[in-house]
Amino acid sequence: MPNLKRYFITGLLIWIPLGITIWILDALLGAMDQTLLLLPEQWQPAHILGFRIPGLGVLLTGVVILLTGVFATNLIGQRLVKIWEGILNRIPVVKSIYGSVKQVSDTLFSGSGHAFRKVLLVRYPHPQAWALAFQTNVPSEVASRLEGDYVAAFIPTTPSPVNGFYFYVRREETIEVDISVDLALKYIVSMGVVAPQAKQIANHYAGD
Repeated sequence: MPNLKRYFITGLLIWIPLGITIWILDALLGAMDQTLLLLPEQWQPAHILGFRIPGLGVLLTGVVILLTGVFATNLIGQRLVKIWEGILNRIPVVKSIYGSVKQVSDTLFSGSGHAFRKVLLVRYPHPQAWALAFQTNVPSEVASRLEGDYVAAFIPTTPSPVNGFYFYVRREETIEVDISVDLALKYIVSMGVVAPQAKQIANHYAGD
């Protein structure tokens, strides 16, 4: 009976990550395949071949993104992008959403910003506990109102790091962790299971 339980758990450990991976990939491929609907019906692969081939939308999505980047980097494209953004920024609700999302995406993907450049430990949710956080930027309007040296910290939730809490914390009350953002995200998503250095980090804080 113990062997049966061990075999069952081993099987779960194989099928659960595989099933979740397939589910996520299927959702992504399905979403990208929707770009094929942009083509005229007579040009769609399902119409030409007589059957649907999953994943062809990935190719079309990549081509659209690449062509958009090529177009947006020339002089005419840059002017049209500015006109388009100017129109969006005049729409009351849209300008707030679009502007915020664009700032985040520009910072994360351009490599010129300072978002998520450092991994910190901050005291959360109470003074006796520590939580992994990512250092971001303190707006100048906020910094002028704060007395002392503060850092902006985004504390992601587990296991979904896209949600979390945003705080301003005194710099001296944070501890910079010498690990990459990617590794910290693995710790958070895995709820500490994939954390070979967790004991070392804990010992480091215990020493402080």
